[in-house]
Amino acid sequence: MSTYQLLIKLLSDTTFGRGDGVAGLIDQEVEHDSSGFPYLRGRTLKGLLSEECDNLVSVLPGDIRSSWENVACRLFGTPGSTLATIGEMHVGDACLPDDLREVVAWQIKNEELTDKDVLDSLTTIRRQTAINYQTCVADKGSLRSFRVVIRALEFKADLLFENQPNEELLSLLAVSALALQRVGSGRNRGRGHVQCTLHDGAGEDITHKYAKQFG
Repeated sequence: MSTYQLLIKLLSDTTFGRGDGVAGLIDQEVEHDSSGFPYLRGRTLKGLLSEECDNLVSVLPGDIRSSWENVACRLFGTPGSTLATIGEMHVGDACLPDDLREVVAWQIKNEELTDKDVLDSLTTIRRQTAINYQTCVADKGSLRSFRVVIRALEFKADLLFENQPNEELLSLLAVSALALQRVGSGRNRGRGHVQCTLHDGAGEDITHKYAKQFG
């Protein structure tokens, strides 16, 4: 088993949306665990990387595009994958550092903190409304509130391979990581700006080492 990591630094407030809210408080809650730590699901992260990968491969010249399309299928799999066509990479959840979560879990167990304390310390609530372009005033009933994970936090997701990935797989993964710059709900409205880097099992940043081999 070979392990790599994807590090995600939040450059702006971000909402890892879970599709629901809290009655009387917010319309959109962030995904968080039982200790109050926000996280991004691995399945969602893999889909975002795959989307960026498809965008990159689609603009390559025709004579090399098919070759990289095959590499992408090996890396991410194909829709409706069977055991024979499943992607070689498994993506874990993107979480905050393990040591931080362990310490806080101990404090929660000893009733020094609550999960709400943790969530409130790592997030804040934003509000927005729709403006009528004719009257230049807010549309009635359009006020919405949502929780965001505060900027500058860093999340890490494990990338697992059954066998050691070759340079083509790592190259495509590296450029996909560089291309991934928006995540979460509201990513088209100014939220979710991120910087992603690929690291090996020893923690060394290998993003540009392999990205330059793409194409």
